[in-house]
Amino acid sequence: MNYQSFFRAELTRLRDEGNYRVFADLERERGAFPNATNHVGDAVRQVTIWCSNDYLGMGQHPGVLAAMHEALDKVGAGAGGTRNISGTTHHHVLLERELADLHGKEDALLFTSGYVSNWAALGTLASKIPNCLVLSDALNHASMIEGIRHSKAERQIWTHNDLTDLEARLAAQPLERPKLIAFESVYSMDGDIAPIREICDLADKYNAMTYIDEVHAVGMYGPRGGGIAEREGLMDRITVIEGTLGKAFGVVGGYIAGSAEVCDFIRSFSSGFIFTTALPPAVAAGACASIRHLKTSSAERVGQQARVAQVRARLDAAGIPHIDNPSHIIPVVIPPETKGMRK
Repeated sequence: MNYQSFFRAELTRLRDEGNYRVFADLERERGAFPNATNHVGDAVRQVTIWCSNDYLGMGQHPGVLAAMHEALDKVGAGAGGTRNISGTTHHHVLLERELADLHGKEDALLFTSGYVSNWAALGTLASKIPNCLVLSDALNHASMIEGIRHSKAERQIWTHNDLTDLEARLAAQPLERPKLIAFESVYSMDGDIAPIREICDLADKYNAMTYIDEVHAVGMYGPRGGGIAEREGLMDRITVIEGTLGKAFGVVGGYIAGSAEVCDFIRSFSSGFIFTTALPPAVAAGACASIRHLKTSSAERVGQQARVAQVRARLDAAGIPHIDNPSHIIPVVIPPETKGMRK
């Protein structure tokens, strides 16, 4: 086989289908969010980034930057290794405490990204719990799907946000069989929100654990930014809450929060945690500062919600159709004749 010819052919096919990705070469401008410099070859131009998921601009917040500078000057750039050897720093410990407090849980566990936290946590739980059945919402994120697949546990896909379908699948199983319901709070494609309370009711009724992905909700919803589950007063009913530090909190990394036992279990058995270098301490310090700020300040959330309402109103005024939903995500309806075209 001519490997290079194969690679070229596949890339050509991707281009012909209109699915080849071209990255914009950007430099964000500190203090001028969401403005940036766009490098195009040797030329540069000023642009506005309309598609950032730094939802609240915390990646530019002076308190976050100051905390990162302070940590960098004090302890250096890297963590020094995996968490199991020499890479657990006091900044990691403080951040996990802050996250546990944010979600009203006993403990939390850091990962290098939100993708890894889903892959590692779901993969570990479903593979290690004997005869575990995973019930996964049909629109779950790729990271959740990969974690479930990696576990090799039996899985069933239930119709998106369909409680009738979910209950039928739960009722068909022996009550004593271990079951894990995996779902998101805010779904990033359509912007709809899961019926969390009703899912928890079904979990209680049929002896199931619950695993919620709050990556598009942490920092954004709830009186302290704990997400939709906090807003609805349901955090205590969720077995595992997963979130990211890379969206509303403005830095990078992922985490889970839950009981001391479940966090210790995943810490002890997850290869995605055990065998990877820890987050840089400066990143952990920045995340900690961001979370602390958003626990006490609602100004960013209020401002962001106002901007969402403004964008929706302007789309309506311009006659641009979009999907109405109760979240901040605004999916624009693309006419069928333009689908597949290069944007």
